[in-house]
Amino acid sequence: MNTLQKIGFGGSCHWCTEAIFLSIKGVLSVDQGWISPKNEEAFSEAVIVEFDSRIVSLNALVGIHLHTHSCTSTHSMRSKYRSAVYLMDNAQELPVLNAIQEYQHDFKAPIITEVVMFGDFRINSQNYLNYYFKDPEKPFCENIVNPKLRELIARYGNLVDKEKVAHLL
Repeated sequence: MNTLQKIGFGGSCHWCTEAIFLSIKGVLSVDQGWISPKNEEAFSEAVIVEFDSRIVSLNALVGIHLHTHSCTSTHSMRSKYRSAVYLMDNAQELPVLNAIQEYQHDFKAPIITEVVMFGDFRINSQNYLNYYFKDPEKPFCENIVNPKLRELIARYGNLVDKEKVAHLL
């Protein structure tokens, strides 16, 4: 059985989302850019996460995604920051839907995260890739990304690669 999988996540700035998933044990790569669902032309900021399911489960990744962006908010920037899980194959649908249902109890409002089939991807410019880890002292990183990483550490510390976030510990 192949334990390497890919899944897409969108919901907030792709610089934030990239940093979050790059901080997780078992995540092999994160491609940052824009994703459109199958049969749609609308692209939103998102990432594609390649992971080893022997080390980190799809369920845990969905939980991390939900807890590190505004998964219950219908704010005015939703077209740019679509709250979504982009499935790479049909086998991922039921586990993702079950995970969202499982994590709903952590939120007062209903989770609005869409579960859609992956359609197309456009990678970001090279100078924006690995944005956070190139220079975590940038004001955007300190003010926007660090609070999300601290939430990640507090809630999912057992899954976090402590070497990558040692500056926050």
